[in-house]
Amino acid sequence: MKLLGSSTSPYVRRIRLLLGDNDYEFVNLDIYGENRDQLRRSNPALKIPMLVDGDQEIFDSRVIARYLSEQQNLPALSWHQENQLTIIDAANDSAVILLLSKRSGIDTESGAMFYELQKERIMTTFRTLAAMVDAGEFEAWNYPAMCLYCLVDWVDFRDLVDFAGVESLISFRDRMQSQPHVEATDPR
Repeated sequence: MKLLGSSTSPYVRRIRLLLGDNDYEFVNLDIYGENRDQLRRSNPALKIPMLVDGDQEIFDSRVIARYLSEQQNLPALSWHQENQLTIIDAANDSAVILLLSKRSGIDTESGAMFYELQKERIMTTFRTLAAMVDAGEFEAWNYPAMCLYCLVDWVDFRDLVDFAGVESLISFRDRMQSQPHVEATDPR
């Protein structure tokens, strides 16, 4: 089994956490530089992560997680957990947009509607996720908790959000830092 991705991607990190002690090869790609052609050849969606297991190729972290969960005989996610992932992914997607825009020299603080909508999505989802954390919904170290951990840690690492009012997300991240493979997958 081979996982293609970037060590700094929160989407890749969540799959690395889910893979845990499984035997797999991690191929760390520079998807914005020297490995862009390899990404083009490997995944028509031009996204990471990508999993190759024998003849099976899987192109998206949600689908990879489903595939791995079946392989590992993990319980299927509930509809509530699927909704949690949708909320996490929405915040993650908006945060990636902000980071890539900043790296492209675009002023994301200009008041442009597009960037204000991304910031609104992040903070709305963060408030919802913080309430779920406060209610104890992410205490089990399962795939949704892994995804939330990767989101919060990555957004903090990239300094994209002020966590004022959603400090329980940082507390959650700090409590989960001792989970298996968290330190080994740290993008720092």
